[in-house]
Amino acid sequence: MDPDASGKGRVAAAATVPSSGSRRARRRSSNLRFAAISATGALAVVVVLVAIVMSNSGVRPTPAAPVGTAGAGSAPSQPSPSTGTAAAPAIAVTPTVAAGLDETRPPGPPTDTVRMKLVDRFGAATYSPKSVTATQRGLVFAQNMIYRHTISVFDDATHRLVTTIPDRVDLSAFGYPKYPGAVRGGPVESAVTPDGASVYVSQYSMYGPGFSHPGDDDLGPGSGVDPSFVYRVSTKTLRIDQVIEVGSVPKYVAVTPDGRYVLVTNWVSFTMSVIETAQGTVIRTVKLGRHPRGIAVDSSSATAYVAVMGSSDIAKVSLSDFSVGWIRGVGSTPRHIVISPDGRYLYATLNIAGQVVKIDLATGKVIARVTTGKQPRSMTISEDGRSLYVVNYESDSMAKVRAEDMTVVQTVAVGRHPIGITYVNARREVWVCCYSGVFYVFRDTSEAL
Repeated sequence: MDPDASGKGRVAAAATVPSSGSRRARRRSSNLRFAAISATGALAVVVVLVAIVMSNSGVRPTPAAPVGTAGAGSAPSQPSPSTGTAAAPAIAVTPTVAAGLDETRPPGPPTDTVRMKLVDRFGAATYSPKSVTATQRGLVFAQNMIYRHTISVFDDATHRLVTTIPDRVDLSAFGYPKYPGAVRGGPVESAVTPDGASVYVSQYSMYGPGFSHPGDDDLGPGSGVDPSFVYRVSTKTLRIDQVIEVGSVPKYVAVTPDGRYVLVTNWVSFTMSVIETAQGTVIRTVKLGRHPRGIAVDSSSATAYVAVMGSSDIAKVSLSDFSVGWIRGVGSTPRHIVISPDGRYLYATLNIAGQVVKIDLATGKVIARVTTGKQPRSMTISEDGRSLYVVNYESDSMAKVRAEDMTVVQTVAVGRHPIGITYVNARREVWVCCYSGVFYVFRDTSEAL
């Protein structure tokens, strides 16, 4: 399922013709040359036709990039089990780093006063992204789930593919000898460490030796679903350099602002795994309820808020003693949550209700709600905290919401089944990914609404 890293077609070489001087040999040689030329011509025609189709669809095809951890269909180079470091460098990674722009760029007008503009649209059959995450340091990670078994990494300035990371690993090389041989995962969501050095990626299920009961969204505890893993990817080498076993069907993942913990919601286990980053191990498993998903952590790393999608509630998990409190009755099927930069408000998408709600964290009460479209799934927030950006899965749209009064100020059409979204702060750009394999990039302009 991994694409040819070269991105080029191959024409079989013609067999060598014996130099017998006979007429039959010369005919055979001529026929072989003609066949090779015809094949090359046919390949050229196919390339032209594909280019025409992509051009007519308005979607820019993404050029091939090197595979970051392995050749097509092969197991990646694994770290040394004794040292835990990468066995070999990957590729030269030279994204346009955006971190420095944070200090020098003009602040721009408030995001809730300006219009978004589409600046790029691209895609390829090799993508089927579930989520996108900006590192805020020049890269955007797209997780292609069990449909492609890859992570696509893009440059956030050029929107070009930097590399493709297969999800194939040898777990025994990472200290899990009970799982011999190469296995595959299914990248779902990702989260970046505060220093930008690593990205943690949840794997829906593992597929291969030692795993016989893959995940299913309709199952729960006691169903016998295999545990799965979270991968850590170095943003320097773009290689998987650590794996950590968690619960069944891990979905959302978040890193605390102090970098101490990685939090992972396990959809089928009804739990949240707490990983201590220094040791790379799970130190606590917190029971939450039916189908936990989105996570947001306050700026002091004291409290994690978790949307429990099989309910109408949001859990409040203390990160000091891991006790659980609740914000009850926010609305049916809370899925994704974000917290305002000042820490005063929590925003949650309600998948079935088609709404986004604003919660006052001082009182734990919903103070406003707005309908954005059918099945709002993922959401992101602008750096200034004034705008929310919500993908509506069944409306094939993305809505921009003014956070102050929860008013939809702009709605734009995107491709079929938009599912992931992220905001690149330094560029004031919103990335939307669709299951169809198409990405859209919108920019907050200076044009007034």
